[in-house]
Amino acid sequence: MKKSYRSIFAAFSVAALGLGSALAGGEGWTHDFEAAKKKAADENKALLIDFTGSDWCGWCIKLNEEVFQHDEFKSGVKDKFVLVELDYPRDKSKMSEETIKQNEELKDKYAVRGFPTILLTDASGAPFGKTGYQKGGPESYVTHLDELLGAKTKRDEAFATAEKSEGVEKAKALVSALKAMSLEDAAVASFYGDVVEKIKTADPEDETGFVKAIEEKEKFADFEKELNSFAQKQDHESALAFVEKTLAGDTFSGEQKQRVALIKGMILVQKGSFDDALKAFEDAKAIDPASQIAAQIDSFKGRVEQMKEQAAEKTPEPKDEEPAAAE
Repeated sequence: MKKSYRSIFAAFSVAALGLGSALAGGEGWTHDFEAAKKKAADENKALLIDFTGSDWCGWCIKLNEEVFQHDEFKSGVKDKFVLVELDYPRDKSKMSEETIKQNEELKDKYAVRGFPTILLTDASGAPFGKTGYQKGGPESYVTHLDELLGAKTKRDEAFATAEKSEGVEKAKALVSALKAMSLEDAAVASFYGDVVEKIKTADPEDETGFVKAIEEKEKFADFEKELNSFAQKQDHESALAFVEKTLAGDTFSGEQKQRVALIKGMILVQKGSFDDALKAFEDAKAIDPASQIAAQIDSFKGRVEQMKEQAAEKTPEPKDEEPAAAE
């Protein structure tokens, strides 16, 4: 299967680990999502949903072995969360058709793009926090989850403030609630579409900039769709021309433009143009040096430097030409 440039970008961010088998489920975990929601409502708890690939995902296996299997984790979450495992193994022979169907539907609904993804939701299933593998062991992970629980508190407080407000102030409170959760756009659309509509109604002049941000994200999705049509054909030259044309225009600004510039570097890496790629990364960083993307760029550059060195080692030294034979 051909890779998209988005998947190439992700590959730079995640290192592959060894394979194995893991079973995060077991005592204290359930695979039944609807039953989990009912239990959470009855016991006034949140849901912790583990989207995992138990027999192939290295980070999932590490998270299970380093965190989920330990008593410190189990005791640290038992009064706060109902634990749900949604597994996507390569070997599905032990899974029922019903469970497979449930898991696929939930993966799409929650816009899960990689494994492991850990989502925290309220008892209704509305997400308020997202994480994945974290170093530090079970006690550190429980502390991390407690911090994410704070996003639910901020969400609920912002919703309460919005109910008492009007106009732009109401819109600001609702935007604050959505930002506190750091969710994927698709998840916001699935679970907080009513909130989005309230923001638009309360702020028709878009003083919060919320609608503009949504429109920019939609434009970026269209950009990615066209870009990946080149990726599917491995047409790097056309992809590069398309990206350079986009950068020369005024379609994107800020972090979105920085993402486009970073993709240019990724395409150049695919072409083996390592020096040009390093220059593209520098240009991307300069667009918004304080962004989260900028903080990752030096790491990308280090990996490209390694690739450049490896390529040089594989290139044979040119041999001295033999003198031409005298006629």
